[in-house]
Amino acid sequence: MRRGTQVTAGEQRRATIRDVARQAGVSTATVSRVLNQNYPVAESTRERVETAMRELGYVVNAHARALAGVSTRTVGIIVNEIVDPFFAFIARGVEREAARTGRLCLVCCAQSDPRRELAFVDLLHEQRADAVVLVGGSVADRAYLGQLTRRAADLHAGGSSLVLCGRPSLGGKVPAAAVEYDNEGGAFAITDHLLTQGHERILYLGGPPDLSTTRDRLAGYRRALELRGVRPDPALVHTGLFGKSFGYRRMGELLRSRLEFTAVFAANDIVAAGAAQAMEEAGLRIPDDISLVGYDDVPVAEEMRPRLTTVHIPLEEMGRQAVRLGLPGDDADDEWRAPATGVQRLGTHIVVRDSVAPRARRRTRRT
Repeated sequence: MRRGTQVTAGEQRRATIRDVARQAGVSTATVSRVLNQNYPVAESTRERVETAMRELGYVVNAHARALAGVSTRTVGIIVNEIVDPFFAFIARGVEREAARTGRLCLVCCAQSDPRRELAFVDLLHEQRADAVVLVGGSVADRAYLGQLTRRAADLHAGGSSLVLCGRPSLGGKVPAAAVEYDNEGGAFAITDHLLTQGHERILYLGGPPDLSTTRDRLAGYRRALELRGVRPDPALVHTGLFGKSFGYRRMGELLRSRLEFTAVFAANDIVAAGAAQAMEEAGLRIPDDISLVGYDDVPVAEEMRPRLTTVHIPLEEMGRQAVRLGLPGDDADDEWRAPATGVQRLGTHIVVRDSVAPRARRRTRRT
């Protein structure tokens, strides 16, 4: 039997902090200091404690640490849907940065329900997560934003932090950081790219109209039209969802209508994939008959035939930066840290592939 343990035949129990202290020949307070890394401990003593923990198979009781007000070494991320590539790549960035700092990543899926978002923020606060990363566009609802603001203050008071990723900041007075990307600028650039190819009847397709992501992309789309002297036509804006089924269904309906357009700006690459399927079934060729662009630059954009011209967002880097903002001063080797209430904006750029061609007047689509 190992020194310092008392386990009877046929019985096993988890080693306790007292067992570790006895095995290492130190006090329980010293073991606690090694675990929490909150007080200087001699290197030789630390090594003895860590050796004892390995020999005894000691596992930290995360629930007890939370009750004691100690960090559980976790980072929480709240996404709409984990199978959506937009959220999956951000989640990968969060997980990799959390792992780099020795933390566990907890992933929660809100399924586009603001009430579930708030409930998950509360749950992660109860679990004493070091940072809570909330990903994706937000709804313009004053009551919801007020509740989220209060939760940001509660997290801050408890030694944690809220980081908004891919959505607008809550304001400079709210203790929450934000990682944004140039959403409107990307939409402006991709629309202008179509305009320079001679397209003026550009259909905008997809995205919930009350979501900040959609509002920003529409703002960039309209700004590009106006600066080129093209009057925006409300009949060419068809918002809805971000999924492939929406792109397929709505594009099929529009192809059977009398609406004229020579190019399609899909709200994301997944919507574009659905729209492309509907065009193919209608006997139309991309880009010969209709040009098509997307947004996000997820793998489906490269896999489509023809390959999709789209807007690249540094999704994984956004996730990494969100964790870095949420854990200010955590890495002693990192000389620069943005404040916990800061806003960091990452750039976007067009990726030109094969789905856009100059408009030929004879090919203006008519029914």
